[in-house]
Amino acid sequence: MMHLKGFEKFSLLDYDDKVAAVMFFGGCNMCCPFCHNSDIVLKPNSTPDYPLKEAMEYLKNRKGLIDAVVVTGGEPTLMPELLSLLKDLRELGYIIKLDTNGTNPNVLKTIIDENLVDYIAMDIKNSYQKYALTAGRNVDLDNIKESIEIIMNSGLDYEFRTTLVNAYHTLDDIKNIKEMIKGAKKYRLQKFTDHGTCIKKGLREVPYDIALEFVNELKNDILDVSLRGY
Repeated sequence: MMHLKGFEKFSLLDYDDKVAAVMFFGGCNMCCPFCHNSDIVLKPNSTPDYPLKEAMEYLKNRKGLIDAVVVTGGEPTLMPELLSLLKDLRELGYIIKLDTNGTNPNVLKTIIDENLVDYIAMDIKNSYQKYALTAGRNVDLDNIKESIEIIMNSGLDYEFRTTLVNAYHTLDDIKNIKEMIKGAKKYRLQKFTDHGTCIKKGLREVPYDIALEFVNELKNDILDVSLRGY
């Protein structure tokens, strides 16, 4: 059973140049200290579900007013019913964006092979050396590497993105990330903002001037790199 934990009916921020609705699904195999969705990550069973039928009915009735649906989490690729959901959204005629942490490359490959999404946004948590620290759990780095390769070779529009946190990201980390995704189409360095719902308290954003240094380090090796939220 899919556990829809939140449904944003109208967003201009989650899919560039698109009017989107956003579906938030519970459960995650990471525990990033800076995650804003701590309730649906740490205690998804204690967070009430949003009626999926109601969300789908809304989308059915808003076709032509909404361009796209963003499927996010948590980590959507953990859901056995994800492919079925994407097929249902396709039947409604929506452009679909999937947010993922890249831990399930086989699911990503199936989704791409079956043409079930138009855009993939994959979080790059940090350099491989600091991945577990930044993800809050041990991570199979081979899966991360495979997902990066699958996405870059998919022919789809995509982006990689990193939320910059002062305690976790240095220029050396950015240099290492550059080697991980060299040649990528798009990379966004996102400003961390503490909304009071993060898993760890007291974290701060990377200052703007340092974030600009990160962009300058990356721009010769990635086609489109910029800051988001600064």
